[in-house]
Amino acid sequence: MRTRIDAGFVLLAVLGIGSVVNGIWMQLDAAAWFARIAPDVAPFNLHFVRDIGAAYLATGAALVAAALRPAWRVPLVATALIFHGLHALGHVRETASGELASFHWTLDLPGVHLPALVMLALLVVYARRTASDAR
Repeated sequence: MRTRIDAGFVLLAVLGIGSVVNGIWMQLDAAAWFARIAPDVAPFNLHFVRDIGAAYLATGAALVAAALRPAWRVPLVATALIFHGLHALGHVRETASGELASFHWTLDLPGVHLPALVMLALLVVYARRTASDAR
């Protein structure tokens, strides 16, 4: 079975590879990742950064698998969205409350909010397709 290269495949592959790369960076050079991505958030915590890196690796692997296996897209994208969606909602709450500086709205848009929104949109599309195919 060949995987069709379409917009969904490309989006899932890009999101998945991006998550995997981020997770590897967090595992291999947590201090540099923190200094580049989150220096104003809290004191550096090696264990915490590596834990979150593990979540990025797991969700990235799920998204890459979803790109390659269209039949698995609904459960894999839903699983990845649990982490990415809750992560984005946490950033929204913290920025809206002032816990994070207001510049985080634009800082977090490309790497936190947009991926979660794209995953949500893809999940809706794939779930509707799956429901339609089941009829």
